[in-house]
Amino acid sequence: MFSSSFGCRSLPTFISKCSSTRNAFVTRKISSAPPRTFVASPVILCNSLTPRKDRNHIHPPPKSILIVNKLRTQPVILAIDAFLEHVQATYPGVRVFHEDRPDIPHGAEVWHPGKPEKIDLVVTLGGDGTILHASSLFSAGAVPPVLSFSMGTLGFLLPFHIDDFAKALESVFHGKATVLNRMRLACTFYDSHLAKKRDQAGDGIGKFLNRYWQVMNEIALHRGSSPHLNTIDIFVDGQHLTEAVSDGLIISTPTGSTAYSLSAGGPIVHPSLSALVLTPICPRSLSFRPLVFPSSSSITLRIGDRSRAPAGVSMDGRTSHVLQPGESVNVQASPFPVPCINRSSITDDHADETPHEGAGPGKEDDWVRDINNLLQYNATFRSKALLRHSRT
Repeated sequence: MFSSSFGCRSLPTFISKCSSTRNAFVTRKISSAPPRTFVASPVILCNSLTPRKDRNHIHPPPKSILIVNKLRTQPVILAIDAFLEHVQATYPGVRVFHEDRPDIPHGAEVWHPGKPEKIDLVVTLGGDGTILHASSLFSAGAVPPVLSFSMGTLGFLLPFHIDDFAKALESVFHGKATVLNRMRLACTFYDSHLAKKRDQAGDGIGKFLNRYWQVMNEIALHRGSSPHLNTIDIFVDGQHLTEAVSDGLIISTPTGSTAYSLSAGGPIVHPSLSALVLTPICPRSLSFRPLVFPSSSSITLRIGDRSRAPAGVSMDGRTSHVLQPGESVNVQASPFPVPCINRSSITDDHADETPHEGAGPGKEDDWVRDINNLLQYNATFRSKALLRHSRT
């Protein structure tokens, strides 16, 4: 997902305001920011489960599986039980882990983030939020390949139906599974003195603020409950881009371009691209339009000294803390993407070769299918055409 031509880049540059004039700035280096080291595609740093360099296939077969699921409703309980029974019968010796929760399924071992047990494959059962939660469990480093099954309400990130879990697992264990490296963002927070902010969150998210936090969809700065607009200075690679006066700002990945950013008027970006999408939330200026930057860019959002409201910070839909005037967050591409296994990994060697409408399993583009079926892309115009033909 990350171009090998990026190589190692300089550390992010932060801007502090001079006392003489608002437009005069002094650049300062922050040596503790995350290193700008990008992983050359398709190499994925995910424990022992690393795809080949020639193709995004998974080798060797996984020896440990982590199950991440939504709350255990009856359908989820039945699905997990069937999944565990299949793994134990078909792939003996494979260890199955689960988060330390009261609803841990029978037969699974307890797993804690950061513990020495290596996870070779993450299996999610739920909605898109379940995948975001799985990504958050590996905020300190690389993410193992993620095999996602739809049991939620949306499923834009979920290529597999739960009924196909046997075929999906077979493609993984036989080395046929292909992955799409979905980019993440690395976010680092600084106070008004350009020192890294300490943990100020009470839900566990902030424990990583002394390093950096990785998000899969987006980071959003918003005015929260304040009736006043935020004033936020935007810097791109050390250059002052603009002073944004708005309800907030969103920086999203291509994956997150179909989430909050899309609702705020941002563009839809194919997830195979490496880019940062900057989208304003209800800006005061009508000429403030969304922008797309290359993944090599470093974007800094600094709450202006004249801002009448602090900015709440939301990362992948979870509130972390509040930025006061003078405080900032630096956002750049993370060196650790989320390798999501594609639906096209499932192929039927005995499939009927008779031409038919649409692409068969293993041939279709998951993303094209999803924006048509789930987002109903351009459905208004097609619906009018169908309605016109139905009247003749």
